[in-house]
Amino acid sequence: MPIQIDTQLTSRALAPAIRRVFELSADKIASLERSWNPGQGTPVFTVNGRYTSRGWTEWTQGFQFGSALLQFDATGEKRFLESGRRATVRHMASHVSHVGVHDHGFNNLSTYGNLLRLWHEGRIGRKQEERDFYELALKVSGAVQAARWTDVRDGDGYIHSFNGPHSLFIDTVRSLRSLGVAHRLGHVLMGEGDTRIPLLERLVVHARTTARYSIYYGKDRDAYDVKGRTVHECIFNLKDGRFRCPSSQQGYSPFTTWTRGLAWAICGYAEQLEFLETVPDADLKLLGGRAAIARTWLRAARATADFYIRNTCTDGVPAWDTGAPNLHRLGAYLDRPSDPYNRWEPMDSSAAAIAAQGLFRLGRYLQRNGRDGQRYRQAGLATARTLFAEPYLSTRPRHQGLLLHSVYHRPNGWDHIAPGQAIPNGESSMWGDYHLRELALLILREAERKPYLTFFGCLG
Repeated sequence: MPIQIDTQLTSRALAPAIRRVFELSADKIASLERSWNPGQGTPVFTVNGRYTSRGWTEWTQGFQFGSALLQFDATGEKRFLESGRRATVRHMASHVSHVGVHDHGFNNLSTYGNLLRLWHEGRIGRKQEERDFYELALKVSGAVQAARWTDVRDGDGYIHSFNGPHSLFIDTVRSLRSLGVAHRLGHVLMGEGDTRIPLLERLVVHARTTARYSIYYGKDRDAYDVKGRTVHECIFNLKDGRFRCPSSQQGYSPFTTWTRGLAWAICGYAEQLEFLETVPDADLKLLGGRAAIARTWLRAARATADFYIRNTCTDGVPAWDTGAPNLHRLGAYLDRPSDPYNRWEPMDSSAAAIAAQGLFRLGRYLQRNGRDGQRYRQAGLATARTLFAEPYLSTRPRHQGLLLHSVYHRPNGWDHIAPGQAIPNGESSMWGDYHLRELALLILREAERKPYLTFFGCLG
């Protein structure tokens, strides 16, 4: 049974719940700002309701400060604009020049990108030097991200993950936003011998390589080829550029589907399809043309979205991995709403928040292009309705998180298990909270007939 879809559900019907989300969100952002010590590192997830740090890579700080900017966008409360802008200027420069991660689209579009978008909307004044500052940060960020490049066979290549040049992560599809914005701002990556490396080309090639190797299409690629299934990590031989094997860092196995990675693919390809419509034909001519690029991206988006809908509980929240070893103990768990307090396998609300946005965007994209996208759009709205209410919405004032039952790294055992519980639950993450706010703002803007929210809105 797929996600239970209500064809009558609208964005306007969710507006009251969204306003409650942002009412709760305000105190949680303020609480974290008061308690956070920059010397302890970036907030990552909560333990007993308080945000803590967990060193692996610095990929969540943009979500912390970006949350304040989304709060201002939704409510107009200037204290959140000032705190988000002040923290971006004070703390985000190192993320712009961070050569060791694949996360620029997460960190820097959530901060500098949101600020530049608000500038273009006339929400924060019109000082030219402020615009120049944000644009410069985004240009550099896109080029630094594109420089993490590995060539593979047949003219393909990818932005490699923090694991090294052999490693392609599914996550990076959504981080491609940094390259798209930098390209549209007129920037290029300068290589050895002053070689000019087009950022749009690297965006398109990375997205094509990910669609080819990280996503399955039911074509008997291996014994576990199920249409729409994704692989967290692909491993390549750096000597000859050949694909060697699937792998996983945060999923249960290379042959099961880690659902947050699946969600990154849905959201990433849906956003890139929207972005593609804004790119001039001349920019795409040497990259295969608009139609061919869109065909590849849409195939990936629909396959992953369909798989998500089929392999998620009826309320839109999935288990952390579709092949988690104890799911069989839950019986026909896909035929009913999710239970984050079950004894066997955690649900992942952060995957649901990311996927819901992707489903909503994909449905809208299809409808705008004369195709039937209602199934995806309504699945996104149904999932959002679940997340905007308990037990997923955090209503306790002393809990700093906004979206409960988020999972970070189940194989490493990093997620907190409370006394009396058998699995991780009841905790939040920076990416889960940010994407719940972003999802809420996306739907609220439509309900209030305001400009549609996109990452490339920062281009004016």
